[in-house]
Amino acid sequence: MSLPPSEIPLGAIRFNSDSQKLEYWMGSAWMQIQTFSPNLDGGARGLIGGGSDGRTDATDFITVSTAGNGQDFGNLTQARDQLGAGASRTRGIFAGGYTPSNSDRIDRYEISSLGNATDFGNLQSSRKDLDSCSNQTRIVHTGGRVTPGNRDTMGYNTIAVDGNAVDFGNLTAARSNHACYGNSVRGMIHGGIGVQNIEFITIPTLGNSQTFGDVVSERITQGAGCSSSTRGMAMGGGTSDTIIDYTTIATLGNATRFGDLYNGTGDGAGLSDSVRGVLAGGRNPSPETNIIQYINISTEGNSVDFGDLSYGSSSGRSAAGLCNGHGGLG
Repeated sequence: MSLPPSEIPLGAIRFNSDSQKLEYWMGSAWMQIQTFSPNLDGGARGLIGGGSDGRTDATDFITVSTAGNGQDFGNLTQARDQLGAGASRTRGIFAGGYTPSNSDRIDRYEISSLGNATDFGNLQSSRKDLDSCSNQTRIVHTGGRVTPGNRDTMGYNTIAVDGNAVDFGNLTAARSNHACYGNSVRGMIHGGIGVQNIEFITIPTLGNSQTFGDVVSERITQGAGCSSSTRGMAMGGGTSDTIIDYTTIATLGNATRFGDLYNGTGDGAGLSDSVRGVLAGGRNPSPETNIIQYINISTEGNSVDFGDLSYGSSSGRSAAGLCNGHGGLG
């Protein structure tokens, strides 16, 4: 049964059986969610930046469609770990982290050209253990940790315009060490330390998050996020968890078990194109690892080997990942 327009929640998503497309509610009309496949020479590019032990400013790149080792891309403006990341089709954004003090730094890369990061702006406040959701125009920085505890605040930037983050809204629960993923409309905030639920935001519309469902199982950290335009998942967590769980982004409900990591990993960096989800680095359980592994997002199953990061096993923990072909772009 269809709801009257006055009762449809802003940002609601439906499948139109006539057009065979996903649509979202803008408040006065249903708008089609545009799909996008990056037309890039050699495929979508993923960046993995920062990490510990000892903290690094190194950034690697991979071609997501082709298994292989990471290669040097450039350097962040500040060596740090425990940072968040997101991307448009052209720009990659790394935000916050730990230096060894909490950072409010936002860096940007031009994804098509190897080179060092440039200063973009600053978060509303310094924090670590945050994560970010993004679409083609906007990146939303969610949660994070400062002394003495977790944050429930969210800030956003327009990716094409350098500048400081401004207020987006609040999470339903303060959290850190969570996973973020999404599509062009809906951003998902998955688990975190001591948090078993999943929340969502409507990326084009400022406001507070809403409850989506529950994670498969609580772990110390919720691992790394990745998504296509329809399905998102959190990979690993804790110190060496193997769990991969997934959600159907358009449909409220609990996460479902997807499979297992072949190398159980916590604090890894997640990224994806429309087909593959990639988990890079992390810890298992200690010391750190530089292993890269991947899954096919549309098919439940276990991860397989992709390659290794270039910057060594001691720096693979608590890095962040992004890709210019991720689910938030289509």
